[in-house]
Amino acid sequence: MAPRLDFSDWWAKDTRKGGGGGTPVVVKMENPNYSVVEIQGPDSAFRPVDKTRARKNAKQVTWVLLLKAHRAVGCLTWLAALFWSLLGSIKKRLSFAHNPLGSERLGRDRWLFSAIKLFLAVSLVVLGFEIVAYFRGWHYIPTSTLEIQSLLHLVYVGWLGLRADYIAPPIKALSKFCIVLFLIQSVDRLILCLGCFWIKYKKIKPRFDEEPFRDDDAEGSGFAYPMVLVQIPMCNEREVYEQSISAVCQLDWPKDRILVQVLDDSNDESIQQLIKAEVAKWSQKGVNIIYRHRLVRTGYKAGNLKSAMSCDYVEAYEFVAIFDADFQPNPDFLKLTVPHFKENPELGLVQARWTFVNKDENLLTRLQNINLCFHFEVEQQVSGVFLNFFGFNGTAGVWRIKALEESGGWLERTTVEDMDIAVRAHLHGWKFIYLNDVKVLCEVPESYEAYKKQQHRWHSGPMQLFRLCLGAILTSKIAIWKKANLILLFFLLRKLILPFYSFTLFCIILPLTMFVPEAELPVWVICYIPVFMSFLNLLPSPKSFPFIVPYLLFENTMSVTKFNAMVSGLFQLGSSYEWVVTKKAGRSSESDLLSITEKETVNQKSQLLRGVSDSELLEMNQLEEQKQKKPVKKTNKIFHKELALAFLLLTAAVRSLLAAQGVHFYFLLFQGVTFLLVGLDLIGEQMS
Repeated sequence: MAPRLDFSDWWAKDTRKGGGGGTPVVVKMENPNYSVVEIQGPDSAFRPVDKTRARKNAKQVTWVLLLKAHRAVGCLTWLAALFWSLLGSIKKRLSFAHNPLGSERLGRDRWLFSAIKLFLAVSLVVLGFEIVAYFRGWHYIPTSTLEIQSLLHLVYVGWLGLRADYIAPPIKALSKFCIVLFLIQSVDRLILCLGCFWIKYKKIKPRFDEEPFRDDDAEGSGFAYPMVLVQIPMCNEREVYEQSISAVCQLDWPKDRILVQVLDDSNDESIQQLIKAEVAKWSQKGVNIIYRHRLVRTGYKAGNLKSAMSCDYVEAYEFVAIFDADFQPNPDFLKLTVPHFKENPELGLVQARWTFVNKDENLLTRLQNINLCFHFEVEQQVSGVFLNFFGFNGTAGVWRIKALEESGGWLERTTVEDMDIAVRAHLHGWKFIYLNDVKVLCEVPESYEAYKKQQHRWHSGPMQLFRLCLGAILTSKIAIWKKANLILLFFLLRKLILPFYSFTLFCIILPLTMFVPEAELPVWVICYIPVFMSFLNLLPSPKSFPFIVPYLLFENTMSVTKFNAMVSGLFQLGSSYEWVVTKKAGRSSESDLLSITEKETVNQKSQLLRGVSDSELLEMNQLEEQKQKKPVKKTNKIFHKELALAFLLLTAAVRSLLAAQGVHFYFLLFQGVTFLLVGLDLIGEQMS
């Protein structure tokens, strides 16, 4: 029965009141299934329209539409310009594709690239199939066989059943496993941050009780100062050898209690001559410095250090400080580190913090600075305070020579000789101290090629070492909790699990779930927790907060290199034992140091030119020409794995549009563009 609308009583009441309107009216309906409707009187419906106001409203709507159209055109213009610029960069990079210097040489690590290409090809086929099904209305499962339109439709229906019954369950299981690992690693990261906050709140830092070296000791015989050996290992370091030797030779320490070893593994004779000349210059100034060169470069850096420690005169020294070729310690470095060894016979290592002269050079260096600041200020500081153990950084540290000898010395079995000696010293009971307030200047790689090679070595070496020292850890006499920390946290969680879940979850499972929506990842996994973890990583470098989104995307991009390196090191695949010297730019933030060096060089020239022969003068001029040799122009490369993953993620982004998954679409789109920029070697361009 239709509802009866009785307006007579309401109209009579309204007439009796003499009111003109605005009285609410309740319309009662006999059928209880209908709702009660409230009307605000008849005037709102029957009031005459103001034509002037209507014209104004029409003009306002027109202006709003024009403004929106202008903004849309501006946005499209910006996108077109960006796309055109990207096409130009692609064309520029592809011009090097047929040049062996213009593309990445995959070598024996083709297995991952081949797997990604296969995954990409299957994704493109499935995407085309899904687009056809979407526009033909096949994305709904028919209720009977009579609704099947064609053979292709039948194949698509079979694909839907196969996807739901056989493909989705293993993907769900793998995604749940990776999510659990992700949460465990996030909890570990959160605990490290809380430990760092506690250290800052309690103002905990290593201290020595009294000043062991007084000024009157320095003026006397200097007997209170221990004997210190300083080593500078280098290999073809044309850009940085001069500033590192200069900084080390200006360390504030009695000259008769220190010896500087310049350990040159260069195979370029011109660089050897330059380093020899630099050593001779400082030797004439009274610095106790010697030059060593190996004819056979075996064992890389570990072999170089091992060869230097085998010299007979090393027995007279108690401590050894190590600086890589691009490190510039302050003059008071030894006076801030060596005193910690006094009255602490169990102390084997004092590690200083790195600080970077080129951290603001481009976007790549800024993102590296975020990672390294967290590593030093959070990971190493917390481990040093609460565990007295962390991985030696290979440079900017002082070792007790007795600890090195008891731990077996430098071994050439891995590419991470610094971590190797640290683990073996820890197993022998030696303790480590980390000094966060003692900083040493150095460089970070400015090109993606150099950074990628560095990260490959840093992530393949620990897995090599884990295979080699697992038995020694299990049979050692240290406490069980220390063994658990070494195996579960130091190696498995931070060196193996982190690159595994990061690559698998965000580069494989996430795009895969776009084609298998039954195994879709929740938003909090791909958005909320990663953003929170990135926020924690940025806490030690608060000035980098504007780069939180590029940092998150770039870390996911680097997971490809880290995962490849981890697998290569764990299973001894490909280039797991390949050592490539990280390319340096030779930058220095201390212009005063450079100006002083230039003045001293001029003064020294004026003194040497008096009474030299023509042959000696010719040799000096040749050395100057070698110093002023122009650097080789940078050649941008194409990185195949990153490009393949870029197209894979962009393909998955297109598929997410069909499913109207907004968050997944934007994440896949931005992540795919990041992979594209990295694959075209654009991430290291000047973007400060």
